Amino acid sequence: DGSFWNADEVQGKPSIFISLGEQMVYLFKGGQLAGGSPISSGAEGYDTRPGRYRIMEKDIDHKSSIYGDYEDSAGNVIAQNIDNRKDPRPPGTRFEGAKMYYFMRVYGGVGMHQGYLPGYAASHGCIRLPGHMAEKFFREVHVGTPVEIVP
Repeated sequence: DGSFWNADEVQGKPSIFISLGEQMVYLFKGGQLAGGSPISSGAEGYDTRPGRYRIMEKDIDHKSSIYGDYEDSAGNVIAQNIDNRKDPRPPGTRFEGAKMYYFMRVYGGVGMHQGYLPGYAASHGCIRLPGHMAEKFFREVHVGTPVEIVP
C-alpha cells in the first residue's frame, strides 16, 4: 500500500510531516525518516489546513461527535454518513458517531486516525491512515509531538 516502517530501529524524538499533495504522512525520529504511509485528507470544502501543530490528544477508540449514522434501537442503520448538525434525526433513532480508532488530535476537530483510503482526499478534514499504520503512528507519538502539514 506504499507504507514503510523502520521506527523500531531509529532513536530520537518523533515528529510528523504530512504532504497533502502527495497524500502521504511521514514519521521522523531524531530528524531521521522512520516511517511513512498513504493518507486520505480533507476533500474539497473540508480541506485539511496546512500549518505547524502539535498532537493535542490521543484516544485509541475515539468516535466522531459530528459525523456518523442514525440507528434504531436494534442497532440497524437508518441513515448513514450524516452530519448531526444538519441532518434531522428520524424519530426513534439515536446518533452513532463514526469510529476513528487510533485518533491523534492535531487541531480543532481534526486528527489522524484509522480510516478508508480511496486514493484521494476524501475526508471531512481528518487525516485517514490504513489501520496497521494508524496503530504504529499512535504507538510512536505522544501529546506534544510536532506535526507539520504542507500543501
